[in-house]
Amino acid sequence: MSEKSLKKDVDMTQGSIWKQILFFALPLMVGNIFQQFYNTVDSVIVGNFVGKEALAAVGSVGPIINTLIGFFMGLSTGASVVISQSYGAKQNKKVEKAVHTTLMMTFILCIVLTIIGLMMIPMMLDLMSTPKDVLSEAATYLRIYFAGATGLLIYNMGSGILRAVGDSRRPLYFLIFSAVMNAVLDILLVAVFHLGIAGAAWATIIAQGVSALLILITLIRTEGAYRVKLKELKIDLGILKEIIRIGLPAALQQTITSISNVFVQAYINLFGADVMAGWSAYTKIDAFMILPMQSVALAITTFVGQNYGAGQMKRVKRGTTLAFILSVVVTVVIMLPILIFAPFLVGMFNRDAAVIGYGVLLLRAMSPFYPLCCVNQIFASALRGLGDSRIPMMILLGSFVVFRQIYLYVVSHLTENILPIAVGYPLGWLIASMFMYSYYRMKWKTLR
Repeated sequence: MSEKSLKKDVDMTQGSIWKQILFFALPLMVGNIFQQFYNTVDSVIVGNFVGKEALAAVGSVGPIINTLIGFFMGLSTGASVVISQSYGAKQNKKVEKAVHTTLMMTFILCIVLTIIGLMMIPMMLDLMSTPKDVLSEAATYLRIYFAGATGLLIYNMGSGILRAVGDSRRPLYFLIFSAVMNAVLDILLVAVFHLGIAGAAWATIIAQGVSALLILITLIRTEGAYRVKLKELKIDLGILKEIIRIGLPAALQQTITSISNVFVQAYINLFGADVMAGWSAYTKIDAFMILPMQSVALAITTFVGQNYGAGQMKRVKRGTTLAFILSVVVTVVIMLPILIFAPFLVGMFNRDAAVIGYGVLLLRAMSPFYPLCCVNQIFASALRGLGDSRIPMMILLGSFVVFRQIYLYVVSHLTENILPIAVGYPLGWLIASMFMYSYYRMKWKTLR
């Protein structure tokens, strides 16, 4: 491997643990912030230039998009773990085969998920009891989004390959570029040409397509073992089985959780456009609040994968502990100003007094519980880095799906207030954290 390549790759099996996790996680966090700008900018622009019904439409389609995209992202976790473990073990030939298998799998899934997504739109909108004043715009946004989802899928899988070998900077640069492009196109298509919610959707998929193209060019031109050679694109069945073994539980967990959120959205939709718009604003701000822990979680998956592959078990344990502490500290630091400036933040999406009132209520009620998410996010990611994703999947599904749906069904029959409905989320986080940490401790005893 050349010196030029090594400047981009990071061998995480040696050196300062906290510096490696921090400096690897920082570009991920900045990148995730810009990735959130896609839908957030859509929401801000349509909420101010189209109306609260359009804001409600953009917010309500999130669970539908995540249902299909979440399955793909779970599989990408499996690919990332296989590549990072092989990279840590210096098995360059396996890294090469894993990269080509991953990309070929991605191209096939792009076609499958696009077709399924377009076919599911009417059923999913009906399942969520989407109000008539929101239905048409929600359907329009989804049709355009799924028709162009290939860009998002290729970018995320390609950036997962780069992260697996310790490169979190180039995906960040491409994401910043495409996020700025998305914002410019949003203003142009929605505010200037008045294309409404369709303009916001077109802006998103064009920007995502550009980021996908940039990531593919990078993988083709790199000099590392993860270089993509178009003539060698094929699926290695042995490696595919490894990816599926690790990634399928994560894929099922994300998909089923997203389906569960479709039913949660159905409960929210029953309260009408004001609550839907307030909930939409809350979820956009919520997405930014959980970015630090998600970024550190992605970093620890790569860190654990490489060190586990190299047999460095002490570094695995120490790194996981430091990652947890870091995620809690950063989450609390971000949480405090969000609580204070909640009215201003919600008002950015829509200035309707009712929308702001509901958004602030949800934001201030839910935010203090976010440190709980750090427990289940970090330790679940560490377990996936070890190649164990089945039990974390069961824990998260039991907490985020089974418990939450039972809770919502019972509470919805006892009250017509939105707040008790929303509290189902932090209660699920608490249960997941208790079981996830207990299982992590049990797992660690078997590895020592």
